[in-house]
Amino acid sequence: MLAAFLWAFDGVVLTPWVTDLGLYDVPTFVFMLHAVASVFLAYFLIKRRGELKNLNSKDWVAFILTGIFGGAIGTMAIVAAIIEVHTAHLNIAVVLLLQKLQPIFAILLALAWLRERPKKIFYLWAAVALVGSYLLTFGFDRADFDTSGMLKPALLAVLAAFSFGSSTVFSKKAIAKVSHGLGTSLRFSITTGVMIAIIACITLLNALDVDTGYEGIQGFSIINWNLIGAFVIIALTTGGTAIFIYYWGLKRMLASRSTIYELMFPVSAIVLEFFIHDQTFAAGQWLGAAIVFAAIVAIANLKSTTVA
Repeated sequence: MLAAFLWAFDGVVLTPWVTDLGLYDVPTFVFMLHAVASVFLAYFLIKRRGELKNLNSKDWVAFILTGIFGGAIGTMAIVAAIIEVHTAHLNIAVVLLLQKLQPIFAILLALAWLRERPKKIFYLWAAVALVGSYLLTFGFDRADFDTSGMLKPALLAVLAAFSFGSSTVFSKKAIAKVSHGLGTSLRFSITTGVMIAIIACITLLNALDVDTGYEGIQGFSIINWNLIGAFVIIALTTGGTAIFIYYWGLKRMLASRSTIYELMFPVSAIVLEFFIHDQTFAAGQWLGAAIVFAAIVAIANLKSTTVA
């Protein structure tokens, strides 16, 4: 719950703060987020390096997939969504609550990858969650497909939910044989490497006159001491420290229970948005939020019998 609160604080306060400092290039943002945290977490990589011998090829694959989905893709999607709503002065809490649809994707991944079969009621609750997501995004109004509205950040939030949901499955496998400190360090270090590869690909495509929408290596030209200081604060609070706390808890409880406690994330986001940005939901969005909450709780309870 503490980790979830820190993530909400990051989404509502710290990430918008970094964009206010002038950094809008998402790959650069995500690289800095993980690279700075990796520096502090290197302590655990050095101190606990003996645990690396416990990992086999499947464990390393799980860590790499965690870095790709939970680290790179998921973080890029949610950062892009937060930037979209922050610049358009929309309610960030909508995006952060939609991201909590991740239990649906975690169960679907277990269905496809682990050949597990959820109870039939899961599909009903998944449909209910989608209805709630629609209301949360658009309220009682007709769906607005204008790119300046909530649709694009909502879709990015769902992509983040898929990425983080799949990462939950990969993370549970990845950290089974190592301490939470080493697991956190490996996650951030691997994601940093993945982001280097992504930025290199973007730079190459830009050089070939392919419009990627991102700056590649040129994105680092804006980095200054103010931004470095901001990322150090994030690394020590809502970044590396939050994942460190989360992994400590994840090793000691069922993933299904963890999903319930993570509801502190959207609850905190709603409260913080109200007190900090004076943003609240319309009537239809409140109904959608309640439906999504109910569906997530029901699905998480099903996970205890369907997802290891």
